[in-house]
Amino acid sequence: MQQFLGIGIVLACVFGGYVINGGAFHAIWQPVELLIIAGAGIGAMVLGNPLHVLREMLVQLRQVVILRRQGQEFQRQLLLLMYELLQIAAGGLKALDAHVEAPRESPVFQKYPLVLGEPKLIAFIVDNFRLMAMGKISAHELEGVLEQELEAIHEELMQPAKSINKIAEAMPGFGILAAVLGIVMAMNTVGEGASSSEIAERVAAAMVGTFLGIFFCYGVLDPLANVMRQVVKQEVSMLECVKVVLVTHVAGKPALLAIDAGRRLVQLNIKPSFAQLEGWINALHDGGASLDEPAANDEEGAGPRRRRGDRVVA
Repeated sequence: MQQFLGIGIVLACVFGGYVINGGAFHAIWQPVELLIIAGAGIGAMVLGNPLHVLREMLVQLRQVVILRRQGQEFQRQLLLLMYELLQIAAGGLKALDAHVEAPRESPVFQKYPLVLGEPKLIAFIVDNFRLMAMGKISAHELEGVLEQELEAIHEELMQPAKSINKIAEAMPGFGILAAVLGIVMAMNTVGEGASSSEIAERVAAAMVGTFLGIFFCYGVLDPLANVMRQVVKQEVSMLECVKVVLVTHVAGKPALLAIDAGRRLVQLNIKPSFAQLEGWINALHDGGASLDEPAANDEEGAGPRRRRGDRVVA
């Protein structure tokens, strides 16, 4: 909704101001200029990017249009999923095989549909639990491996936004290209005996190309690239959260402390408090009832209950 509101404001202000100033829409409706500019931009994008980048670009554009934001409910499901997996892993990483080999068939993963809807996140979780199950690995070694993996993932996911930004920078040039072609056509009409009004009309039509190039650059593609960067940042933050949970677990910390370490990397606007996290875990132990409500207090003024084994030790 916010993206549509933004583009609506841009269109209303730019074209509304044009009309208020006495302009007519038919004067700026130049399909040929639009074809040249848009076609050159799309062609350059296809020419300059491998197929997998174009596919990822479509995925991110769909996310921008759908505007799927990861709210606190998503964070609750992610943190509780990691907590359950760590609880299972406490009995031996081999106990996780049934879950990480087929996560979509696992009753644990099925309890958290929002997380299952993120294929990159699911792949990251199961791959690294497999890595931990393959042999003993220290927290320092695991952190180094995950840092390199996250750096590679971030670089790859940023490619579509970088490509959109490059095309945005090229749009004024494509607009000038369309304008030059329009001027060439206008000059050709001089030799054919065109009147001054006809020549002026063609020159004005050619100038629309310059306008469209600048408009697409600063009014459409550059903001779009920025939103795509935010989508990537959101995806990488989920992976960072999982990384910290796994590293803290391998370091020998209790499950609750490992989950809390991941909670600290959640974006501030949706970050749950430690009391909320503890309440979710208590509700999970109590059978999953009223997961969205805070855990009952032991007595008035007391904090949420802690189960044995989940106590944070300084």
